[in-house]
Amino acid sequence: MLEELERRNYAPKTIHCYVRVVEQFARHFHRSPDQLGLDHIRQYQAELLRHKKLAPNTVGQHLAALRFFYIQVLKRGWSAAETPYPRPVRRLPQVLSREEVGRLIDAAQSPFQRAVLMTLYATGGRRAEVATLKVDDIDSQRMVVHIHGGKGRKDRDVMLSPRLLDALRSYWLAKKPRVYLFPSSAGHRGVEQPISDKTIWNVCRVAARRAGLEHRHIHPHTLRHCFATHLLEAGADLRTIQMLLGHRDLEETTIYLHLSNKHLSATASPLDMLSLATHGAPIRSA
Repeated sequence: MLEELERRNYAPKTIHCYVRVVEQFARHFHRSPDQLGLDHIRQYQAELLRHKKLAPNTVGQHLAALRFFYIQVLKRGWSAAETPYPRPVRRLPQVLSREEVGRLIDAAQSPFQRAVLMTLYATGGRRAEVATLKVDDIDSQRMVVHIHGGKGRKDRDVMLSPRLLDALRSYWLAKKPRVYLFPSSAGHRGVEQPISDKTIWNVCRVAARRAGLEHRHIHPHTLRHCFATHLLEAGADLRTIQMLLGHRDLEETTIYLHLSNKHLSATASPLDMLSLATHGAPIRSA
């Protein structure tokens, strides 16, 4: 299975996820996965939804991994009718106001944490993309940030904010990173490694608590949503935001129309178009 995933150039995180799913599937039935079939997959799908209470989107990811294993590795047939993907749930993401984002960044405990939060918000990068940024990816000549190996193994450039550049220069003078912009302190001596996704998650969680925003359940992706929504409210068009976020389909980006106060307030409610009496008729008791 590893060979098949690597031959198709799947991302390392996807490879890890797919292999883990098949392992968990086999452990659930205490049998080698090549001895299991569609009946077992249907039982396992029901188990994930009914007893483990996993979200439909997560169950869909499990099915994608099992589908890859049975079709590409075992070369067996697969019936989509017998193992349908759960209907996905699409919830509106949480977005902070500009004032709240400012409070979050100001609550950082160190230049390192402040630089991480500012980079997340200023670039709209995913946490894995920000974690693996290199010093050379900050292009002050062209004023862009090069993001490599994003979702779908796609590279892209985003704007480099002058304010972010100033913050990164101050951070660099204090930390002196050589390869990775945000190196891990847990690596082997002399071998620089990037920080983990979990570290970035903890930076957001600690800053949110210090800023009094812990009730908002803030995580790194929250700042990505803020980046897109605030750009839209500032007048950027959806196509530009799509390219900056690295979305494959424009439909993914249209969700921010539902989050933009500018677009919501520009649309009048039909109630405001009715001709109503100043005072409604009194309600009479029976």
